[in-house]
Amino acid sequence: MGMTFEKKEEGRYVLNVNGYVCPHPQIYTKKALEKLGSGDFLELIFDNPSSGESIEAMIENDGNELVEKKTESGQFEWLIQKA
Repeated sequence: MGMTFEKKEEGRYVLNVNGYVCPHPQIYTKKALEKLGSGDFLELIFDNPSSGESIEAMIENDGNELVEKKTESGQFEWLIQKA
């Protein structure tokens, strides 16, 4: 499955990078966040556990907030708010 990035509603976007391995999930997340406005939310969906640590560090380093983390059946769903 390919990467998908779409607007869900005003101020809320979804990025699905299932099937990708490092460093691609982090790169796609960074690019997606650059497209968002301040205060917007990004729902990030990924399935590569090793990507989580680098994505979380990037989120914090860029001043964004990791609002919520869910894991279900090997799939991670994170909610990120852009600073």
